[in-house]
Amino acid sequence: MSAKTVGTKEEAVDSSGMNYLVSLPRKVVTIYVPLAVFLFVLLFPFYWMVVTTFKPNEELLSREGNPFWVINPTLAHINKLLFETAYPEWLWNTMLVSVVSTFISISCALFAAYAIERLRFHGSRYVGMSVFLAYLVPPSILFIPLAAVVFKLGIFDTRLALILTYPTFLIPFCTWLLMGYFRSIPYELEECALIDGASRWQILIKIILPLAVPGLISAGIFAFTLSWNEFIYALTFISSSEVKTVPVGVITELVEGDVYHWGSLMAGALLGSLPVAVLYSFFVEYYVSGMTGAVKE
Repeated sequence: MSAKTVGTKEEAVDSSGMNYLVSLPRKVVTIYVPLAVFLFVLLFPFYWMVVTTFKPNEELLSREGNPFWVINPTLAHINKLLFETAYPEWLWNTMLVSVVSTFISISCALFAAYAIERLRFHGSRYVGMSVFLAYLVPPSILFIPLAAVVFKLGIFDTRLALILTYPTFLIPFCTWLLMGYFRSIPYELEECALIDGASRWQILIKIILPLAVPGLISAGIFAFTLSWNEFIYALTFISSSEVKTVPVGVITELVEGDVYHWGSLMAGALLGSLPVAVLYSFFVEYYVSGMTGAVKE
C-alpha cells in the first residue's frame, strides 16, 4: 500500500470524524446537552443563594408557592447581615489575612522554586518532590500541633495566627506550581545572561519574573482562594467575633442552636463568594496559562 493511499485514508477518517459534529442533532447530543448540564450544576448553587437571599421568611418557611422564584423580594436579610452582625469586620479580616498570606507564600515559593529548578544542585528533584508531598498532608492533622505553637507564641485569637499558619499549606503547592512553570523557561536565556556578567539576582528579577507572570498570577489566585475559603484553622485559632473570617463567622454567628437564619446565611455566602469570582474573571487567562505551564513537563 503506497504512502499516498495511507494518507488519503487518514484524511478520510479525520474528515468523517469532523463531519460527525456537523449535523444539528449530533451537535445537540455531543455538545449542547453536556454543556447545559455542566452549566446547570455549576450555576444552580449561586442561583439558589440569590433566590434565598431576597426571599422573605414567610416564603422561605412556606411549603406553598414556587421554591425557585421570589414573589415579594426583600432586603431584610442583607440588612440583618450588614448592620446586625459583624459581617463587615469578618470581610475585612478575610481580605487582610488572604492578601498578606498570599504575598508571603508567593514570595517564599518564588525563591524556593527558582533555587530547586534553576540552580541544578544535587538532589534538587528529591527536594522538589518532598515539597509537593508536604502539600498532601491534610490540614486536619496539622492544626493540632500548630494550635500548641500558636498558643505558646501568644498570638492565639489574632489575625497574625492565621497569617503565619496559612503559608504552611500554601507554600508547598505554590512552590510546585512555579517549579513546573520555571521548567518551561529555556535555560539558554540564563546562560546568555551569565555570560554577559549578570548575577543570579538580576536574572531572577529582569528575566525570570517577567516571563513567569502567568505562573505567579496562577499561584497567587490559588493561594488567595484557599486562604479566603479556609475553615479549620480559622475555627481553631480564632474565638472572638470581631476577629473571625467570613467562613467561620457566617456559620457560628448566624446559627443559633437549631435556628438557621437561611436568608442571612445565603446572603453571607453570596457576598463572600463575589470577590473570588471577580478575581477569577479578571485573571482567568493567566490562570489557565500558569496551570498549563505547571503540567507541561
